[in-house]
Amino acid sequence: MLLRVRVTLPDRPGALGQVARTLGVAGADIVQVVVLERLGGRAVDDFTVVWPGAARVDRLMAGLAAIPGVQVDGVWKAIGAPVSGGHDAELLAQVAANPADGLATLIDAVPGLLAADWAAAVVVPADWASQPSVSEPTIAYASWRAPTPMQLPEVTPLRPRPMTGPDGTKYAVAPFGRAGLVLVIAREDDASGTFHTTEVDRVGQLVRAAAVILGDRLDQAGVPPVASAVTDPS
Repeated sequence: MLLRVRVTLPDRPGALGQVARTLGVAGADIVQVVVLERLGGRAVDDFTVVWPGAARVDRLMAGLAAIPGVQVDGVWKAIGAPVSGGHDAELLAQVAANPADGLATLIDAVPGLLAADWAAAVVVPADWASQPSVSEPTIAYASWRAPTPMQLPEVTPLRPRPMTGPDGTKYAVAPFGRAGLVLVIAREDDASGTFHTTEVDRVGQLVRAAAVILGDRLDQAGVPPVASAVTDPS
C-alpha cells in the first residue's frame, strides 16, 4: 500500500539521506519526496512510500523517531500515485474543456492531488456563523469517498486555511468567492498530517483559478432544481 510519511528534520547535509536509509531498512520503497518547507535550519518533507501491507507501521515510526533531530509529523494512507504541482495545470485544463462538469471534475481530482480521503463543494449560508442551528450548509458536490451524512467543520470566516475537527479529522478549506461556495478537503486518519501551509496555498490557487474558469456557473451550484407542476388528471 502507499503511505504518506511527513517528517521534520534538520536542514543539513546527510539528514535526508539518513531518513531515506531508515525508511529502506524498515521495508519502505520511496516513490517520491516533496520538500514542503525550509526555515530556521529545519525542513518539512513528505515521503510517499510503498509499504508492505502486513508490516506494522509503528515499527517505521519508531525507526524514524530514533534519528537525532527527526520528528514524525504524520503517517497515513495515500490514494493513488503521488502527483506534482504540474498536474494542477492539467486539471484546470480539464475543467476548462468541460465547464458544465467542471466543479465535479475539480472535486473528484483534489483528494488524489493532496493525499486526502475526500473533498466536497459546500454552499455556506451567509448567516451560518451567527445562526448555525437555523442555517445549514448545502452539499453541492462530494467525491465518492465522502461520508454520509457529512459532518462539516466551522469554515467561517471564509478564507483558505487548515483546521482540525473535534473527531481529529484534518481539513483544508478554501472559498471560491462566489455564492458562498467553499471547497472542503479532509484527511480522516488520526495519524495523518495536518494540511501544511504549502498545501493550503496550493488549494487556494486551484480554487481561485477554477472560479475564473467557471464564472457564473458556480452561482448555480447547490441550487435545487425547480419542481415541475403536476396536473391533477381529475
